[in-house]
Amino acid sequence: MARIRSTTVGRLAVLLLAVGLLLPLAAAAQEASPEASPAASPAPIGEVVQPKTKAQIQEELKAAFAATDEPAQNTEGTFVVGTIGDLQSTNPFLAESSPSLDIVGAVYEGFFVGDPRTGEPVCGGLCESYEIAPDGVTYTFHIDKRAKFSDGVDVTSADVIFSLDALADTATQSVYTGSFNDTVASWTAVDDDTVQVVAKEARYTFIYDIQTLTIVPKHIWESIPKDQWATDPGSTGQDPSRVVGTGPFKFEAWTQGQEIRLVRNDDYYDPAGKPNVKELIYRIFPDSEAQFNAFLNGEIDYIERLEPEQFETVNNTEGVKAEAYDDRGFTYYEFNLNTDVTTLFVDPKVRQAFLWALDRESIVNDIRLGFGEVANGTQPKISPGYAPEEITTTYSYDPERAKALLAEAGWTDSNGDATVDKDGQEMSFEFLYAAGSSTTDSIAAYLQDAWKAVGIGIQPKALEFSALIEGTTTNLDWRMALYNFSWDATFIQDAMFGTNQYQVGFNDMKYTNPQLDEIFAQTKREFDPEKRRALLIEAANIVNEEQPIGILYFTRSIDAWTTRAHNIHPGAWTSPLATLSFVGTWVDA
Repeated sequence: MARIRSTTVGRLAVLLLAVGLLLPLAAAAQEASPEASPAASPAPIGEVVQPKTKAQIQEELKAAFAATDEPAQNTEGTFVVGTIGDLQSTNPFLAESSPSLDIVGAVYEGFFVGDPRTGEPVCGGLCESYEIAPDGVTYTFHIDKRAKFSDGVDVTSADVIFSLDALADTATQSVYTGSFNDTVASWTAVDDDTVQVVAKEARYTFIYDIQTLTIVPKHIWESIPKDQWATDPGSTGQDPSRVVGTGPFKFEAWTQGQEIRLVRNDDYYDPAGKPNVKELIYRIFPDSEAQFNAFLNGEIDYIERLEPEQFETVNNTEGVKAEAYDDRGFTYYEFNLNTDVTTLFVDPKVRQAFLWALDRESIVNDIRLGFGEVANGTQPKISPGYAPEEITTTYSYDPERAKALLAEAGWTDSNGDATVDKDGQEMSFEFLYAAGSSTTDSIAAYLQDAWKAVGIGIQPKALEFSALIEGTTTNLDWRMALYNFSWDATFIQDAMFGTNQYQVGFNDMKYTNPQLDEIFAQTKREFDPEKRRALLIEAANIVNEEQPIGILYFTRSIDAWTTRAHNIHPGAWTSPLATLSFVGTWVDA
């Protein structure tokens, strides 16, 4: 799986990398039916499975997205995207935050792209075609023979094997290593243009689990020890000549705190995937207000995840437009459950008390202005596992119950300072969240007031987003943090809640539940959609009861763009970068 972390409210981990959303289509349209999307191809044992080829996918999507207008001579325009977060890494194995994932998604490619209607991975990028053997575990991938790195070097199976080795190696320090190693048993080169990958077992989710594989050039990286990749100039963006991929854009320059500039790769090997814009610029802003003012002034063309209070302004302003859609993510706070660091949150009753103390309807209606839904369980509205009526505990607003649960767990105000304590420890700590969003500021302030009312003291601390990630991963001495997370199209949630995902995935909390681990494993092996749905709900109920995280709401996102940009198609499975390729976005030059 792959994830994106975002500055909007912390971490947007889409479980589908931006590179997985770059679909090689010259032109597409404003609408397409989700029902028309090809399903992912699982591997039934006993027969050879030949999923759709790259060419077939391209033709299918061209038909589904019939273009409403054409770029004509307007292929020299510059597409400018606003972002609050600065560049974190230009290495696809190390990128976790926006806009880093968008950048690596433009410069690098893997074997799979995400269907814009469903998010399911399909053959694309460097994948010409692939087949699944009758054993259900052996996958043979054929590399697009036209593929070249942007420095002109041919892509071969040696680059793929090198990249597989790098992703599997914990020394690389990739958060995508855990899911990959849990899935893949072995890999080998068949010839210069063919690679075989063997799964540990037949899984419905195999393609999802390996879609984080991005191909990096062996000739650039083989001399660099894996434990030095994170600080190499090719990962920090300090040396653009080392940021070499096969994608439709080339990395040109990064001015820290100001902008990241990409230029179209005019030698891109696939004519169908060459973008209709000459330059792609990510302009960096200190906060959402500065970004929005620049948008209204015509300085940027696209804002992903607009602040709710800005939506009406856009709708009443000529030359710009916005669209809201149900997303696949949620906003949540996470507890540090590492008892070597803190014992504040060991008792599940304590964690449950945090959620009972919150008026989440007020958060959705008064802070999010209705753009969201109070979360009941862990599965968002667009998930097949969305079943609020089957979630056994509904956490309504009940501060008295929160106080009672704290007391049952031994947390009372023994010294009269209005903060509960136990065995000499005060329930008071630093609360980390991402700076730059007025919505997130308001949420943090509300949490502070609501928890204070039941005897819990938090000290909100806003951090630049890369510092927030470091604060909950590299630095283990933290207590609570606010993030946003989004799932891939399987909606299986082991990347966050699996025991083996601590420090190699997104289980920052060090949460563990062997029963839940087995349910996740069973879900991945289950090819029947109804049985898989039942397992998703079962897992959601366990997490909902144990509360390793507290989910505030499921997201309804808003994207905004200027009318000088054409063929924009926002949605739960797209991104502003993806529109450049699969929708054929173009901008008035």
